Amino acid sequence: MVVLQTASNTPLAVAGTAALLALFLSITAHLAARNVLGDVPVRKAFVVGPVPAAIAVVSTAFDVHPYLAIAVALTADGALIGYLYGESRRMTAYVTLIHAVVSVLLGSVLVSLYLLALSAPS
Repeated sequence: MVVLQTASNTPLAVAGTAALLALFLSITAHLAARNVLGDVPVRKAFVVGPVPAAIAVVSTAFDVHPYLAIAVALTADGALIGYLYGESRRMTAYVTLIHAVVSVLLGSVLVSLYLLALSAPS
């Protein structure tokens, strides 16, 4: 049996975290695809986002090495982007790279804002 450790140790907390991560990754996938490919339907991004989120949750649950989990998530992300958007491998790799960069940058900004808000005087 695999035990997921969260702040509240409930399956609902894990599911909520996975859902928020999937939503975040869907939004960043759409931003990346829109900036690289132009006008694309947002529905495709909502297929891309949940897969890396699921890989993150499963790899955390089974204590998989983080570099392996990142490699698997990026590979799955690229495969889905290539399949859904029907672009060449080179363009698919570029969109995947932009998706990773946008996710890291936007995630860093959001976490920094959250930590800044926590440190505000009451």
